[in-house]
Amino acid sequence: MYIGVHVMIFYSIIYTTLREAAAVTWDLFKIMIPIIIVVKVLQEVGAITWLAWPLSPVMECVGLPGSMGLVWATAMVNNIYSGIVVYLSLAGDVPLTAAQVTVLATMILVAHSLPVELEIVRKSGPKLWFQALLRIGSAFVIGIFLNRIYGWGGWLQEKSVLLLKPHSGNHDLLSWGIAQCENLFWIFVIILGLLVLMKVLSGLGITKMLVCLLNPVLRILGIGSEAAPLTIVGMVMGLGYGGGLILHEVKQGRVGRRDIFFALSLMGLAHSVIEDTLLMLSLGGHISGILVARVGFALLFVFVLVRITGRMSDNAFFRYFFAPPSPSAAERMTVMSKHIPFPGK
Repeated sequence: MYIGVHVMIFYSIIYTTLREAAAVTWDLFKIMIPIIIVVKVLQEVGAITWLAWPLSPVMECVGLPGSMGLVWATAMVNNIYSGIVVYLSLAGDVPLTAAQVTVLATMILVAHSLPVELEIVRKSGPKLWFQALLRIGSAFVIGIFLNRIYGWGGWLQEKSVLLLKPHSGNHDLLSWGIAQCENLFWIFVIILGLLVLMKVLSGLGITKMLVCLLNPVLRILGIGSEAAPLTIVGMVMGLGYGGGLILHEVKQGRVGRRDIFFALSLMGLAHSVIEDTLLMLSLGGHISGILVARVGFALLFVFVLVRITGRMSDNAFFRYFFAPPSPSAAERMTVMSKHIPFPGK
């Protein structure tokens, strides 16, 4: 009888996790499948080069082909998964080295899902112009840095290895369709694996351990004790979770405005450090860029930001960097953040 109860609980957990993964995947597929079709049409009519042209100079500065600009632009406007779909559509014809994939993946992780994530941040008080410049500008700076470092040391110059299958434009439509279905299946597997991993890490107490490790680091940065736990949640679990908690605290007036600004700036540069890192590893990215460089840059930047803005008067700070939100707006965004299916994506 005792064993039977444990078996029922085990099957219940499996069923719940599968349903959760299916729900998240379905929401993503409703966005991704139209993008897959649109990208294929653009490839067939030769429009990819023209669409990627505005970001081509930026991509060339970080050592990437101009066509990768379309990948980054898609991730910034939509989400990481949409960017991955576009990358897989182009990767067969534009093979990249492990270093190049790491540069691209890191830039995507720093600047993605900007319409949703920047709105969550803006409703908490930080001004939109700075947060947008922070995300996009930092992605560009990190891209240049990683490209120079990898090139200087001759590191990661081998061909990248993809878990998902890139499509070559030389195949017929049937082969293309089969390849896309295979990729969609593997995306479901990856999402399921991430959900299971997050539950395991939480059950083993590893998530709490990360909170304990990061808490003293945030104190050194200058982020107050009231905002530190919320910041850690955002860095580990995603901006959807951390941003939602920050919004709630804004409504209650429990966290100082400067701490809100610093916490959300840090979360913007480095959030979902477990899920997003594993996701980009499957794309062929290296841990040195997608985790070490990303988190290291975020911590260093916020450390400097705290010191610089700390010398500013309140009038100057609120004029250029922070605009207090209305309680009603904060409440609406708190509800909205709870319905983001896969935080940070």
